[in-house]
Amino acid sequence: MVVAANRLEWLQIADAVAREKSIDRQIVLDAMEDAIARAARSRYGAETDVHAEINTKTGELRLARHLQVVETVENPAIEITVDEAKRHNPAAQVGDVIADPLPPFDFGRIAAQSAKQVIVQKVREAERDRQYDEYKDRIGEIVNGAVKRVEYGNVFVDLGRGEAIIRRDEMIPRETFKVGDRARAYVYDVRREPRGPQIFLSRTHPQFMAKLFGQEVPEIYDGIVEVKAVARDPGSRAKIAVISRDSSIDPVGACVGMRGSRVQAVVGELQGEKIDIIPWSPDVATFVVNALQPAEVAKVVLDEEADKIEVVVPDEQLSLAIGRRGQNVRLASQLTGWDIDILTEAEESERRQKEFVQRTEIFMNALNVDETVGQLLASEGFRNVEELAYVELSELASIEGFDEDTASEIQNRALEHLAAVEAEFDEKRRALGVEDALREVEGITTSMMVALGENDVKTVEDLAGCATDDLTGWTERKDGESTRHAGYLDGFDLSRQDAEAIIMAARVHAGWVEAPAEEPEAEADEAAEA
Repeated sequence: MVVAANRLEWLQIADAVAREKSIDRQIVLDAMEDAIARAARSRYGAETDVHAEINTKTGELRLARHLQVVETVENPAIEITVDEAKRHNPAAQVGDVIADPLPPFDFGRIAAQSAKQVIVQKVREAERDRQYDEYKDRIGEIVNGAVKRVEYGNVFVDLGRGEAIIRRDEMIPRETFKVGDRARAYVYDVRREPRGPQIFLSRTHPQFMAKLFGQEVPEIYDGIVEVKAVARDPGSRAKIAVISRDSSIDPVGACVGMRGSRVQAVVGELQGEKIDIIPWSPDVATFVVNALQPAEVAKVVLDEEADKIEVVVPDEQLSLAIGRRGQNVRLASQLTGWDIDILTEAEESERRQKEFVQRTEIFMNALNVDETVGQLLASEGFRNVEELAYVELSELASIEGFDEDTASEIQNRALEHLAAVEAEFDEKRRALGVEDALREVEGITTSMMVALGENDVKTVEDLAGCATDDLTGWTERKDGESTRHAGYLDGFDLSRQDAEAIIMAARVHAGWVEAPAEEPEAEADEAAEA
């Protein structure tokens, strides 16, 4: 065989490259066949469809050109007539492909260099595919490697069978690595890019700390203790919420370990980051109280519709609850997923007193009653005139000092006040140019029509074109801080579900969509009752 390698060398080269690059031997052989075929075309003509085949057992190389069987030959380099084809294969027909053996040849210097480049390129592509397939399923794991180089603050880590990068913004502050150092990090993304798969590592990701605890705490590894939530201020402080599936095992104690050995191992890896381990609870109020440790909480007020929670702490605990630069309350908010407002007992008392005075004044002005009656209604928990107008008369009459006649008079005054306010709002919405048809949309009141008109929503079509956030407002979280953007109907105690229902009703009324059909189950229940 007059070629650059003998039979056994083809297989030996393929085996050596496959082992070194950790890829399939057949991929290397395919690359070699492709390279030899390209080199052969430079000898037999670029248009010639040359194919090379290496026997995987003997290493024998066979070259052949493929010819298409046709009635009339237009390009003899790739086509052959039926009569000529039958000399090779008596059963040949138009459309078949005939393999015409070619003699062996000497690789020239240029052809050999070209073949080498083809093999290198094919092997590199196979290596990239292998690396991507291997690491794409390892997202969410912790990997170890040696620092290969550091460029512009980015650390490149040799993982043995791949190279990963820890970008500067994914490093713990004030942390430095030198070439040759061992690095442990969390795989948070693997992408296929033109220059090869990119494995992105992080040491600041919250799950990095959770996975470290999984390595240090056998109970977490075994699934007895579960990490429910993590919040981190990398390099400074972190909070981790845990729960035990076994009532006999304390989740916090399991994570701390004997004399703090387990948590200290994690702290050491995170460059001294202080870690608060707290018990997770399905009760939001209890969870928030735990999350604000080490501060003591006196009272919790939950607003589920606004995803907001108010926490009242003793005056001397305020600075501890907030933390330096708001760190403690910010981490607690990230951990629980709730916006947390912290008040001292004095501030809360002052606010409640202010609300009491405001309600008293509202009742005095709206119902034309004296201060004593106004205070009595406010102390009974009534928040507005609407509640007085539509409450059961017996409930009003049961207030100490009230009788049925007094209760009836107060309720009549409340209704008269609401009628006067309704007339005033109706006049305002007319002045704003809000059309009457908007009142027909289910869920819309006259006062809402005024608020919408002030925001240039004056027709059913205008309302139908609104988004839910336009009506209810939205909260934007950036850098741990929350910014509240007001909606058109702020102050109307409107939930997102209510806003969605109003917008859908407007779209149905405007003819944009069809009214949703009644659920079959509901119809079946009605039929059964009938």
